[in-house]
Amino acid sequence: MKLIKKITYTLLFLSITHFSIAQTHNAYYQGIVDNCTLLSVTTNLNEFVNHGVKSVGSSEIDNAKNWLKAKYLSYGYTDIVEDTFTTGGSSTTNIVVTKVGLVYPNTYVIIDGHYDTINGVGANDNGSGTTLILEIAKQLANVPTEYSIKFINFSAEEIGLKGSQHYVNNVVNATNPKLDIRLVLNIDQIGGRSDMINDTIVCERDTDNQNGNDVASNLITDELIVCIGLYSSLSTEKSYAYSSDYIPFENNGEIITGLYEKNETLHSHSSTDVIANMDVNYLYEITKGATGAVLHFAVANQALSVEENILEEVKFFPNPAQYFINISSGNLGLKNSNIKLINLTGKIAYSKEVLNDVKDCRIPLVNVKSGVYLLELIINDNKKIEKIIVE
Repeated sequence: MKLIKKITYTLLFLSITHFSIAQTHNAYYQGIVDNCTLLSVTTNLNEFVNHGVKSVGSSEIDNAKNWLKAKYLSYGYTDIVEDTFTTGGSSTTNIVVTKVGLVYPNTYVIIDGHYDTINGVGANDNGSGTTLILEIAKQLANVPTEYSIKFINFSAEEIGLKGSQHYVNNVVNATNPKLDIRLVLNIDQIGGRSDMINDTIVCERDTDNQNGNDVASNLITDELIVCIGLYSSLSTEKSYAYSSDYIPFENNGEIITGLYEKNETLHSHSSTDVIANMDVNYLYEITKGATGAVLHFAVANQALSVEENILEEVKFFPNPAQYFINISSGNLGLKNSNIKLINLTGKIAYSKEVLNDVKDCRIPLVNVKSGVYLLELIINDNKKIEKIIVE
């Protein structure tokens, strides 16, 4: 929930090459967007509400945390981190879920929103944002992307952006080298009003003129606007970022954008912030547009999955593995192939080039730590990647 608005801002119109606004409708993206369902959105929203008032330090927010983890696990994610911290004498937890990109595994698109509430169940603020993030994570679970994605559910937003500030201080800036963030997309209060026509979503960008990132933020927000138009039925309005979990990232010099409802609820931070006072169909349309935007920002690439089909008969086993991993190529052979075992931070734990005409290969795990890895096999520019658990 946003509390204090900024008053003035200045736009800069400069050229920048990191992002491109040349966008057209992508049929592959549309197929993924079409998998989003109103039933799934409604189900998750009801489950969120059923966890009660999720204030920091309460059993309700702990139950919501466990519910979120179970949701991500059910979608197939395994890199789920509890980022626990203390604020105001209470311990609370951010949930950080990482999907590894196949081309730029160390560069991250962050999709975030808070899941704590005050004075009520928070159907709109911020059950709406939590539900959207879950649906995008569900739809992208098996979609290959060039950039890595972090889905983050922050706690303690309602008491001063404590969770996101903790994450920036203790994860983003404490990582060596500093975490490389492509952009941050913040989702906060996007449920609209049940007593109004909700056909416009506000897309927010950085306008503070403090860290030299306003131009890039404006450009990606323009791209967000295009995606909303391509993959939803909604109109858009551009505004400025204020008082939500993107602000610690903005102040850290990161490139940010965000989504916020056009018709602002009258029920935030109260016992009447319930589903009946919001527009779930509006939330569903925003979810579709945002899904298209994340596919665009993370660069979902169908070719990455098509390449794997060429190596369909190649098998990696056992999985989970303890002492070794076998690679069996069937009738293809492994001559002139490259093998890499990569951890979820992008570091190569094992690599090997196979020059001989053999059909099978064994990877020793004696010096490989327990954890989740990606096993990558490249043969004649064809690639197969599979998640491997090392015990």
